[in-house]
Amino acid sequence: MQVSVINTSGQAVQQVDLPEYIFGIEPNIGLMHQAYLRQLANARQGTHSTKTRAEVSRTGAKVYRQKGTGRARHGDRGSHLFVGGGVVHGPKPRKYTQSMPKKMRQKAIRSALSALLRDQQLVFVDRLEMAAPKTKLAKQMIETLTGTSSALVLFTQGQDNLKLSVRNLPEAHALLVNYLNIRDLLGYDKVVISLAALEVIKTIWGQEGGHA
Repeated sequence: MQVSVINTSGQAVQQVDLPEYIFGIEPNIGLMHQAYLRQLANARQGTHSTKTRAEVSRTGAKVYRQKGTGRARHGDRGSHLFVGGGVVHGPKPRKYTQSMPKKMRQKAIRSALSALLRDQQLVFVDRLEMAAPKTKLAKQMIETLTGTSSALVLFTQGQDNLKLSVRNLPEAHALLVNYLNIRDLLGYDKVVISLAALEVIKTIWGQEGGHA
């Protein structure tokens, strides 16, 4: 399949062939959802913790006498019924890590790329170069290429100026193409891919390669 490649001015300059096994498969929505949830779960630290009534620092003395007050029978102040008492069934530190077979992770990425291409959310550019870090120029370039400010810009090794230029844009994100992932692919309105980044995608996510 062929798609148009534009320059940073938004003008079509050439056509490029895209491999069917990366950009032309039938998207598996359920698999993409599973991979997305897995990435979000694996990013959780799981350090949340609450104290039980045995762990709170409260007096162990009986609140008031057992009989004669007309009130309920209570023991110490550490009960969950009192302010400052323990928490019942509260969260404790745990791991949220989810596993997923490598081939499923690979197919999820290919499904996302195919879905984005089908929905015309991929923008292919001949080259992305910046002589110096300039956030204003990066903003203008992204809006010219995509027509929106919400964009994921994939860059290759050595393009530090581009990375620094996009870093301060609140709705855009620059990502090293080697770290392509499902969350970032699905988190923006457009994905900008240079021809150099496309070659890396072909190498990593090709039929024989691929990692996630």
